Order: sequence, then structure tokens, then C-alpha cells
Amino acid sequence: MIEARYKLIGSTASPYAIKLRALMRYRRIPFDWVIMTKALRKQTGHLRPNLIPVLQYPDGTFRGETTALAYDLEARHPGRSVIPEDRALAFICDLLEDLADEWAVKPLFLYRWWAPEDQTYVSRWAAEEWSTSEAETGSLEEIEEFRQRQISRMPILGATAENRPLLEESYRRILAAFEPHVGMTKYLFGSRPSLADFAWFGQLSEMATDPTPMRIMREKAPFTEHWVRRLDDASGVEGHWYPRKQALSGWTEALLEIAGELYLPFLLANAEAFARGLERLEIEVWGLPYALAPFKYQVKCLQQLRDRFAALNVEQRKALWPLLERTGCWEPLAKS
Repeated sequence: MIEARYKLIGSTASPYAIKLRALMRYRRIPFDWVIMTKALRKQTGHLRPNLIPVLQYPDGTFRGETTALAYDLEARHPGRSVIPEDRALAFICDLLEDLADEWAVKPLFLYRWWAPEDQTYVSRWAAEEWSTSEAETGSLEEIEEFRQRQISRMPILGATAENRPLLEESYRRILAAFEPHVGMTKYLFGSRPSLADFAWFGQLSEMATDPTPMRIMREKAPFTEHWVRRLDDASGVEGHWYPRKQALSGWTEALLEIAGELYLPFLLANAEAFARGLERLEIEVWGLPYALAPFKYQVKCLQQLRDRFAALNVEQRKALWPLLERTGCWEPLAKS
């Protein structure tokens, strides 16, 4: 009998592609890893433009969006779940995954395309694997076209001179949240990795590769770099989920503080600006400014988090209240 296999089409330069690759390795789901090519780009063109990664299912269909894919794989493949069984913890897992996917990518993008050293380093390998240009694969023309493409997108992600101090400060605080807690068998919610762990792996793995954030990580958080390296292939990891009290302490709480002080206020400001039809949202966090045009997708992110929080029962919400209140997350999530 021929084994049914998936095909994961992506780039090693994409935090979302390596997030899903590591997750599928851990879950021991049979798949082939394939770098995006111009031919595959055309083949998957019916999906959102330039989407990476794309997962081809055994029946030949293509799908995208890593969070949706992770949950679909949960439904299709039993065992070695990346979602904590405790629904209260599962919600915190969703929140911390969202923080990684939607915020940590901002300092990554800033560092990646700000300084010439990083631009040169990344564009040399990412251009060939992203295949967005019609230029010859691997050519200097393709590299330069990709570099200019990414630089032009910096304002969209808020990677501007005005926002640079806050983005850099958020990276330092993220590393400070990780460094005291990571270890060979230590993950956010147990001695086994969760969906949130893989989301953070995706972002931090790229920053452990790009020149500027790599130097910062090696200076400020060397054990975090080791943790990231190991999580790339955790197919041999066995473990268990922590009891609720243990799972809601340590670096889970440290990351929730960042969510409460930075990410949720940003989502609130974004949703308000979008609803009012404003061209620019402005907030101040840790005494540092942040401003950019409101983004529709992140309005959806806030609503999804609120919907998932509302779906918890009374006992689960009560169990989370002290932590979410202490970290500043309760009010933004409980508000309808």
C-alpha cells in the first residue's frame, strides 16, 4: 500500500513555512518538503497571491494559512497533538500563536530589510526560493527585484524609522521572556511543543539566521537560539502537558505581558481606526510611538481571539481571570 503523503511547498526564508514544516515533523505526518519554484507559483496561483507556504494534500488540492492548516491536520491525524487538552490552555496557546504570527514578524521584517548587510544576505537566498520574479532563477536581476519588492512593503508592516525603536524593544523583550525558561524538554505548556511553540520557532528561527537579529540573540539569549535550533525537528520528542497552574506561569506569563502591554492595544487601535475609516493609527507603548495604516486582516485577528475567549465556559474563564487581568489581557479580550 502506497503511503499517502502531503507536499509542503515553501521557502526556508519564510517563518510560516518552517513553522508548519517543524510542526509536521513533530507530528510525524508524512510529507515532502519542496521549495517554491516559478512553475509551482503558477500552479498555486488560484490561492492568495505569493502565499507561502502552500500545502498540497494527498488528493492533489492546495491550501494555505498555517493556523487553519494546523487545525485541519489535527482533525485528520490523531496523536501527538499540538493543542493542549485543557481548553483554557488551548485558548492561551491560540493567543500566543497569534502574537508570534502577527507581531513578531514585524521586528523580523524590520531587521531583515533595514540594513544593507541584512538585505544582501537575505535577498541572495530568499529571492530564489520565493520565485516572485520573472527574471532567471538565481540571477542578480531576480535578487535585486526581490530586494526592492520587500523594501517597498516595509511601511505596510510598520517597519519604518518612526516605529523602529518600538520594534527593536519588542524583540529584546521577547528574548528576555524566553531566555530564563527554555531548555531541552521545556516548552510553553509542557515537555511537548504546542502550536504556539512552533509559531515562535518560525519567527525566531529566521531571526537566529539573519545577521543583525542573530547577533542580538547570541548576545542576549544564547539558550533561546539553542532551543530554536532543536525545535526544527522534534520528531523524536515525547512529553506531556503541564497541569494548568504550572502551564500558566513562567514564560507563558512573560509573553502574555507583552500581549497585554503591546499586541492587544495595537489590535484595539487598529480595529478602531479601521472602523472609523482613518488612514493612520497611532499608539504609544513603553514610552515609544507606533503608527501605520490600519490593516483589515488584523481586525479579523482581534475578533477571532474574542470569539474563542467567549466560547470558554465559566470555569475556564474564571481560571484565566487572575493571569489575564494581571497581564492586561482580560479587558481587550472580554470586550465584545
